[in-house]
Amino acid sequence: MNDRIEASLMYREAAEAGAIVRRQLARNGAAMATLGRRLRDLSPATIGTLARGSSDNAATFGRYLIETHAGVLAASLSPSVASVYNAAPAMAGAVVFAISQSGQSPDLLLSATAAQARGALLVALVNDETSPLFAAADVAIPLCAGPERSVAATKSFIAALAALLHLIAEWTRRPGYDAALAALPDALERAWGLDWSAALPILKAAHSLYVVGRGHGYGVAQEAALKLKETCGLHAEAFSAAEVRHGPMALVERGFPVLLFAQSDESRSSVAGLAAEFSARDAVLLTAGLPVGAPGLALPALAADALIQPILLIQSFYRFANALAVARGRDPDRPPHLVKVTETR
Repeated sequence: MNDRIEASLMYREAAEAGAIVRRQLARNGAAMATLGRRLRDLSPATIGTLARGSSDNAATFGRYLIETHAGVLAASLSPSVASVYNAAPAMAGAVVFAISQSGQSPDLLLSATAAQARGALLVALVNDETSPLFAAADVAIPLCAGPERSVAATKSFIAALAALLHLIAEWTRRPGYDAALAALPDALERAWGLDWSAALPILKAAHSLYVVGRGHGYGVAQEAALKLKETCGLHAEAFSAAEVRHGPMALVERGFPVLLFAQSDESRSSVAGLAAEFSARDAVLLTAGLPVGAPGLALPALAADALIQPILLIQSFYRFANALAVARGRDPDRPPHLVKVTETR
């Protein structure tokens, strides 16, 4: 079984993340510094994000950090406003971050250029530097992940998280960002080596589960839920630690699986409190990043700056998700009914 696990493209591509981020930080240093100065000079009132799938999960990560650290309103833009309804709001003075692995999705490209035409500064974070989105942007930043052949995006997602972190660091110049970024490549390589196989027997026969995070870790919970759906055939839903306490809690009863992600910032106490609530309901609880002694099965997680902890958690998760897909008899590289570039219009 180990040979099947390590033979997958998903496994091999996700394992590259540390080297990719190291290369990306070196290549993009000057461009990010210039963009940071431009954003400080522009002082935008609003940031919009445009993305689909895993890239949209990365955008969630970025929006939390923009609002908490840059103090600027950030919102997800709906591509269908332009691609279906042929409309676009006024965007003068706004900045739009378009995030994409391929840079080819028609609705994303149309929405990005529509925002640009309505006055937005278009910043594209794109892996394919030959793509139309990369060419159309006012500022184009390469993700540097290289070709990604597995349908399940892994290394390009982590590259997008690192690029957003780098961008916000240069924009805000807040203490802590530079050290966290410098530590990220080596930490990703250590995170890849962590063993989450204790969770395999729990989720091998599962039908559904919740994945929960909070703050900038919520985007990682969204990404984990997406990967469990597409690679493992599990009905997984992502919730913030606050939102799950509302209607979704009604489904949590004895034996219901829950995967909790936490980072060591102000949000961790609320996630720890939620773990106790799930435990009281006899849920099957898996945790990563909670303090020692928290309820549930603790999956190994590196101690690190809270800025990068969610990135390290998703790296460890990718190795686990690949193994879980194989254990469930699925091919993680070829999810049914999916293709690499989704031609949404």
